[in-house]
Amino acid sequence: MQKVTGIGGMFFRAKNPEILIDWYTTHLGIDIADAVWQPCGGPTIFCPFKHDTDYFGRLEQQWMINFRVADLDAMIAQLRDCGINVETRPEEWDS
Repeated sequence: MQKVTGIGGMFFRAKNPEILIDWYTTHLGIDIADAVWQPCGGPTIFCPFKHDTDYFGRLEQQWMINFRVADLDAMIAQLRDCGINVETRPEEWDS
């Protein structure tokens, strides 16, 4: 049986994709200007939730993505220094 080996793409709608690409590049260091991003290896959780969950925000929010980072505290500080609201839910995961 053939099996999926990873996530090959994340596609979503945006009112202004160019501004969003700039935001991800500027604040998260994801250079997706050419639409290809080569992430570092590690585990990926693939999990559907019940349609009425409040786990990741308002009901109209249809998706959530978690990014792997080397230093979470430094990333949070970097985002907050730029005036970006950061919500954390400290959880420990084995990698």
